[in-house]
Amino acid sequence: MGCSNCGSGVKDGSVHPGCKSNGNCATGGCSKLSTYNWLSGMQSPDISNQYDVCEVRFKNGRKGFYRNIHDIQVQIGDVVAVEVSPGFDIGVISAEGELARIQAEKKAPGLKKFELKKVMRKANQEDIELWQTARLREDETMFRSREIAREQGLVMKISDVEYQGDNTKAIFYYTADDRVDFRELIKRLAEQFKVRVEMRQIGSRQEASRLGGIGSCGRELCCSTWLTDFRTVSTSAARYQQLSLNPQKLAGQCGKLKCCLNYELDMYQEAMKNLPDTSVKLKSKEGVGVHFKTDIFKKLIWYIVPTSNGSGPIPLEVDRVKEILKMNKEGKEPDSFKDYAVIFEKEEREPDYDNVVGQDSLTRFDRKGKGKRKSSRRRKPASANAGGQSKPNTGNRRQGQGQNQAAKKKGAEGTGAKKQGAAEGGEQKKSSRPSNRGRNQGRSRRGNQNKPGNKPRADKGNE
Repeated sequence: MGCSNCGSGVKDGSVHPGCKSNGNCATGGCSKLSTYNWLSGMQSPDISNQYDVCEVRFKNGRKGFYRNIHDIQVQIGDVVAVEVSPGFDIGVISAEGELARIQAEKKAPGLKKFELKKVMRKANQEDIELWQTARLREDETMFRSREIAREQGLVMKISDVEYQGDNTKAIFYYTADDRVDFRELIKRLAEQFKVRVEMRQIGSRQEASRLGGIGSCGRELCCSTWLTDFRTVSTSAARYQQLSLNPQKLAGQCGKLKCCLNYELDMYQEAMKNLPDTSVKLKSKEGVGVHFKTDIFKKLIWYIVPTSNGSGPIPLEVDRVKEILKMNKEGKEPDSFKDYAVIFEKEEREPDYDNVVGQDSLTRFDRKGKGKRKSSRRRKPASANAGGQSKPNTGNRRQGQGQNQAAKKKGAEGTGAKKQGAAEGGEQKKSSRPSNRGRNQGRSRRGNQNKPGNKPRADKGNE
């Protein structure tokens, strides 16, 4: 990502947070199709014969060669105004001097210097402000132009719009499968935006190059960073590399086969020259071996014998396969392919760490026992004797419940006896299970007995 000079900046004019040059593209390292100046630390031996052609970069990697006839002192990253027809355009110097000579010989071998447009001047503040104003109109223009094309029923996709630096001309890049008659569209666009309109058709790969994106490898697209020539990619490249012919995996963002399929194709073709023909079947007394798969760089070929039950693919070295083919031509057949098979030894690798605390156990969070949780509440005494002393609860839960029920029953009988004794002679008997109030009174009485000068008070139940 870069600043507004290289076509990937933010629209409010501030520096993009991902810009490596902090808004100054003098290094040229964060733009699309940037040219590394590996001659920056070297001085030209012949200063009088300095190359006066400069390479200028515009939006989304569009570049052009312009002649510096006014001998303007420019460096890589300078913003300049170049001559176009009509008006002028604003661009950034991407190569100059000997580096521009090398780029011109590589990209335009038949370049004629006298036919090139010229560099007018270094861009001043007014030129840069006008250029930025034109750049801010591009997104709105693209969305509106798509609506106009849809209203006219044109089968086309306008993928990008680029305004000229002087804000007088706009280039509309579009993709279409068939020929499109856009004469009426040009009239409406010129009337809508008040600029000169140029329609330029591009392919699907050029569209992906201009828009950019992230590939399946996790890196930026090759066509938008360094790849300039698009070679033909066929499905034979995938067959040589033994890839599955799945269009969803082999196609890139442009919908075509990935350009990276051609990167290692030459190495695969060179390695396959020494391999035998896999369409020829191997014969043995056990059965006929059919080709299963090939590991090109390990030089191993797997064969399957359909007549043998339970035997999988048999790995054979290339030399062994050639030896068996030679025997078959002489009318001889080996007893079994397993005699020639490669035996793989299993390597025992020591673990890099030890499971000391059991961090790899799947059941480390499971409870080992089903122990009962202790209740935080204090249980009331199950029963009490006549003197008010409670018996300890030594039984289990069921025994405690039975004792509580027996105590309740005994307490009810004592209450009835208490009422009966009060009716006969005013005698009061204490319940076998005293209430909280009775226990509190008993505690207060015992406390008063311990104080000096207090006489012990006899209970009526003990009289």
